[in-house]
Amino acid sequence: MSEAARSLLQRWGASFRKGTDFDSWGQLVEAIDEYQILARHLQKEAQSQPNNSEFTEDQKKILAKIATCLELRSAALQSTQSQEEFKLEDLKKLESILKNILTYNKEFPFDVQPVPPRKILAPGEEEDLEFEEDEEEGVAGAGSPDMFPARVPGASKGTLLPRLPSEPGMMSLTIKIEKIGLKDAGQCIDPYITVSVKDLNGIDLTPVQDTPVASRKEDTYVHFNVDIEIQKHIEKLTKGAAIFFEFKHYKPKKRFTSTKCFAFMEMDEIKSGPIVIELYKKPTDFKRKKLQLLTKKPLYLHLHQTLHKE
Repeated sequence: MSEAARSLLQRWGASFRKGTDFDSWGQLVEAIDEYQILARHLQKEAQSQPNNSEFTEDQKKILAKIATCLELRSAALQSTQSQEEFKLEDLKKLESILKNILTYNKEFPFDVQPVPPRKILAPGEEEDLEFEEDEEEGVAGAGSPDMFPARVPGASKGTLLPRLPSEPGMMSLTIKIEKIGLKDAGQCIDPYITVSVKDLNGIDLTPVQDTPVASRKEDTYVHFNVDIEIQKHIEKLTKGAAIFFEFKHYKPKKRFTSTKCFAFMEMDEIKSGPIVIELYKKPTDFKRKKLQLLTKKPLYLHLHQTLHKE
């Protein structure tokens, strides 16, 4: 085993155990976050080129299936149904497979399929592909019904988290993402928005959340109408923090999910009521140092904020 492979397996194993520990203790928000981060890292490795990977193609297929199981468990934890779709004891069976993947030669214990080969980025990681958006890439979506395929099993529901428990004297924030204005809204395939809260150095202050796939497209708007529960009380956010919204869509010709643009809200903009915020060109600049507007046209992200106080 190479040193690089050993290091990866150790990191993945630690993350896996951390997630199942959170799950066992009933810390569901933390478990979901850990599962999703690990799933994305495994999926990224599974989709890597042969000369850029420490693993064989068969081993990468197993990694992709483990990633699918992590996503399924994450979706089960967010389900309102009483019957869990993928149980913790099922997931725990995969720990030894991940640990011993270099010598594993048995049939995978669950009938799951790897996520289709798309480029999936770990939270906060931005693709460094600096090509321009290809106008023709979205043509397949133009004029199509307002239905979008799911990104991964359970992804049509997104990875949204519940509202924080109330604390005396503390305010929590719900942000309804209503719609985003884009000149080529009708051409966006499988669109969703990733929401994160970052400090001045771009470090996550809360778990990253994905919205469900957009509900419909209409004229120059992609409609979401979905509530995001910010996972930290306003009083506990560090000075200079900001809430980021990354609009992502699938590019079939290049076979990966791309960030098209982003927007952000700073702490002084948190107040009950509607707000529209400007859209900026990718890559997402979490440190807010080199911002460049997406377009001169008056296109914005439309939000509605609700503050809850005990």
